[in-house]
Amino acid sequence: MLLAVSMILVGFIVLIWSADLFVAGAASIAKNMGMSPIIVGLTIVSIGTSAPEILVSITASMSGAGELAIGNAIGSNIANIALVLGITLLVAPLMVQERCMKSEVFLLLVSTFVVGQLILDGELSQSDGWLMVALLVFIIARLVSQQFKDPGLLEEAGDEPERLLPPGRAWFSFLVGLVLLIISSKLLVWGAVHTAQELGVSELVIGLTIVAIGTSLPELAATIASAMRGHTEIALGNIIGSNLFNLLGVMAIPGIVATHTLEPAAISRDYLTMTLLTVFLAISIYISRMRSKSSVGHAYLGRTLGTLLVASYALYYYSLYTTM
Repeated sequence: MLLAVSMILVGFIVLIWSADLFVAGAASIAKNMGMSPIIVGLTIVSIGTSAPEILVSITASMSGAGELAIGNAIGSNIANIALVLGITLLVAPLMVQERCMKSEVFLLLVSTFVVGQLILDGELSQSDGWLMVALLVFIIARLVSQQFKDPGLLEEAGDEPERLLPPGRAWFSFLVGLVLLIISSKLLVWGAVHTAQELGVSELVIGLTIVAIGTSLPELAATIASAMRGHTEIALGNIIGSNLFNLLGVMAIPGIVATHTLEPAAISRDYLTMTLLTVFLAISIYISRMRSKSSVGHAYLGRTLGTLLVASYALYYYSLYTTM
């Protein structure tokens, strides 16, 4: 038991550190090759922030622990909205741009309901997985197209400070980060599976709790840092973008590897909780936009919402404990 917990802790630490190396290297390689900063941000960096979840999902699926991968995807999305966004709002209010509601939030809502329909039969099949990946590719293409149609967004992207590594260091950072991501994800999955066996709980619950919170730490750090620096749109975008990748990319992986039968609670309790939180976030953003239009001010998500989100996460954890 002690060894398994140690592997989880070591896996988390190395996973988060190696993800940063991987993103820095991959982004620098792309920029050195002449790729537009906005495309780098929407593809490589967005995928990179979900790298821990992606690698854990691949490793778990290939190890026959598909429930752990599914729990990780759903649990990470719950943690991102209720815990990461909740804590961030307690630190600093976030300003909401109108385009956020019209594009990213709308796409997240649609994706949530589409995936919900796919798994309503109690299975995550290979065809479901490929459909989810196809939807993710479509969304990325749509977002890239929208960014190029809005000159203001391109100017904003150009104003962001960039950490550009020289070619040699970029490739070294990329390769070392990738290798460490693979090794650390294997350590984490091994530790999580053995902890589940020792405690007598399902791999789904371990994925929803320990693994989900651990793999959401990069989002928590990045979101709070963005909010503290005044980049509030980036902070909210981090969460929405990460949830899109988790839902359509990370959750698709176990289905692509092999068809998985979902525990009834995974749909009726966990996916439903994720859906309700997503809808609640969308409604909160919409209300804040309506209030700002009537008062001719900026739309903000504030500490009241943050308190409600953190409280909802505590209630969700309580429901997990009482239904295990």
